[in-house]
Amino acid sequence: MQIIDYITKTALAIHVKLCHFPFHFSSSLQLFKSSQTFPMSANIATKTLPSGAKIPVVGLGVYLSEPGAETYNAVLSALKLGYHHIDTAQYYQNEADVGRAVKDSGIPREEIFVTSKLFVQNWGYEKALETSKASNEKLGLEYIDLYLLHAPGDAATRDETWRALEELQEQGILKDIGVSNFGEAHLDKLLKTAKVKPAVNQVELHPWLTRSSLVEYSKEHGILLEAYSPLAKAVKLSDPLVNEIANEVGATPAQVLVAFSLANDFITLPKSVNPERQKANLEAVNVKLTPAHVAKLAALDEYLVTGWDPIKDHAV
Repeated sequence: MQIIDYITKTALAIHVKLCHFPFHFSSSLQLFKSSQTFPMSANIATKTLPSGAKIPVVGLGVYLSEPGAETYNAVLSALKLGYHHIDTAQYYQNEADVGRAVKDSGIPREEIFVTSKLFVQNWGYEKALETSKASNEKLGLEYIDLYLLHAPGDAATRDETWRALEELQEQGILKDIGVSNFGEAHLDKLLKTAKVKPAVNQVELHPWLTRSSLVEYSKEHGILLEAYSPLAKAVKLSDPLVNEIANEVGATPAQVLVAFSLANDFITLPKSVNPERQKANLEAVNVKLTPAHVAKLAALDEYLVTGWDPIKDHAV
């Protein structure tokens, strides 16, 4: 009986303490459950940029995420799941929502990597300075980790626009700078006048668009490649080979495509506003493809561009 009395009193004491604890038990439990997602980020590898900053190899893209609640909720969800890399742009019109979600996440600013991009309509030295600063103000995060020229744009103003980014980097507003949708010829021309080499080139990359010559060029010149639309906008998820490999490795077709990006040493930016898909995309870091898998997937290449192709459309 003494043992039973002791257990009863102990249980009662614990109950009283829980009732007087500043948080409701259910809230504390929910907090605990939520916190369990954060360690996933510890498994996300990083690459080192010229500034010394570490960029996580999996990030969340927010292209076509509606400005306002949709973008805000998508980013907040991703950060809670363990993402620490968010990719936005002036053109997406959701920089402010990204910044607000980052601040509201409670994660220290220095632990989150944010990319934005200068749209081609804002090119030219003075305009680039002005609108890039405006991007920083919209984000409201003190600085931008990585800032890109969104496309090769106007060859006549490309050099002066890049010079504006170099100056903003010197001022500490931009930590690293790079480009997006540049081909080898665009890069060759920029490198002739640039004081700072682009840290990255963000382009569409997936098994049906492997851009093998650009990949080799980037390796030779020490430019990291970021893959946007790594899921090919879901238009190939029913591909027989992708599904065969997915069954072999115990993954979803989408995870196989994210894993393909990582196996090729790309930084990959799958987009989703759905928390379950965000989680699945992040967990693709644990999917291990064999060299044979990667080779078979690369053989699917058919130069399938799912969006636009400024690499071909913009003058050198």
